[in-house]
Amino acid sequence: MKYLENLNAFLNKVLMILGGIAVLALMVVATANVTLRIFHIPFRGAYEIVAFLGAIVIAFALGYTQIRKNNIVVDILTEKFPKKLSRVLDGINYFITMIFFAIVSWQIFLWGMRIWESHEVSETLKIIYHPFIFSVSLGFAVLSLTLIVDFLKTILNKVEQ
Repeated sequence: MKYLENLNAFLNKVLMILGGIAVLALMVVATANVTLRIFHIPFRGAYEIVAFLGAIVIAFALGYTQIRKNNIVVDILTEKFPKKLSRVLDGINYFITMIFFAIVSWQIFLWGMRIWESHEVSETLKIIYHPFIFSVSLGFAVLSLTLIVDFLKTILNKVEQ
């Protein structure tokens, strides 16, 4: 279990660093485009690049957000439940969402394979974009791993208080 937790923490840390680099690149492109528009020479394809980088930023932050439990939780009803029942419901939730996001990751990966095989490129800049699709798939796969770790912690009674 400790190995799985360490692997999960390492993968999420790497994805957060890469996501941070993508945020910086996104800000540079968006700022440069706005600045260049003042001089009537906007950056061609800025919208595409910002969209691709934005997808990476969001996908790479999912697992880390789950580790830190920084996602939105509406627990109006469950906060009144006994701890044991609450833990069981958390375990069920982790398991179901892990399966859901594993399927999401798999389907996005299959979509990326179809794009790769068809040699499809972006409209404006004509760049291959299947690596961005695979990156989003990776982000969801790491989120699924994080949910597996949370599920195992829950059923093994190692929940952080």
